[in-house]
Amino acid sequence: AATAIVKDPGRAYNPLFVYGGVGLGKTHLLQAVGNEVNKTHGKKNIKYLPAERFTSEIVGAIRNHQIESLKQKFQRIDLLIVDDVQFLAGKEKTQEEFFHLFNALYEKDKQIVLSSDRPPKAISSLAERLRSRFEGGMIADISLPDLETRIAILKTKASEKKIEFNEDILNYIASNIQKNIRELEGALNRLATHQKIYGKPLTIETAKEVLGSFTVNLPRISSPKKI
Repeated sequence: AATAIVKDPGRAYNPLFVYGGVGLGKTHLLQAVGNEVNKTHGKKNIKYLPAERFTSEIVGAIRNHQIESLKQKFQRIDLLIVDDVQFLAGKEKTQEEFFHLFNALYEKDKQIVLSSDRPPKAISSLAERLRSRFEGGMIADISLPDLETRIAILKTKASEKKIEFNEDILNYIASNIQKNIRELEGALNRLATHQKIYGKPLTIETAKEVLGSFTVNLPRISSPKKI
């Protein structure tokens, strides 16, 4: 969907609404879309901003009696990328302005890309007319990576950092950290630092000890009776 947008902004999937949990790459993907459109189409007016900053700009414009000039500035955008739109929930004035901006851009075939940690129907205190607009395009769910994908990510990161761990250690990290790519990389960095300090290859036992805080929330089952 992102690639289609880059080829033909405003016509392929509009809006593109990407949702998924923390640390799965939503922001990375949104910024990649902006960068690729900029590289492919040249003189496009591209605006990326988190929803909280959009709210701040609206509040500041209202306070300084500059809301009309802000609207005009936004309506010149060719590609609008808004990250974490769940933060618009409950902010009635911001939602109202965003609704009008959305319509103005959509009617001109300008591309809109949005991200959230949940699908539109699960965002509470979101105006129904805005929810309807979000659901009118392409909704893409970035799901949790499976075990093989997590291992592949670890191997790629290890290769980039020019560090080597045996398969047992990578399997251990991937099996114990399942929901967040940033945590995967954090665990890898911690082990890399430990290996560099002590100057010798890590054993699986040492790796488990070093990563104690990363796996502290895992269920501990110690006997058949507990099961």
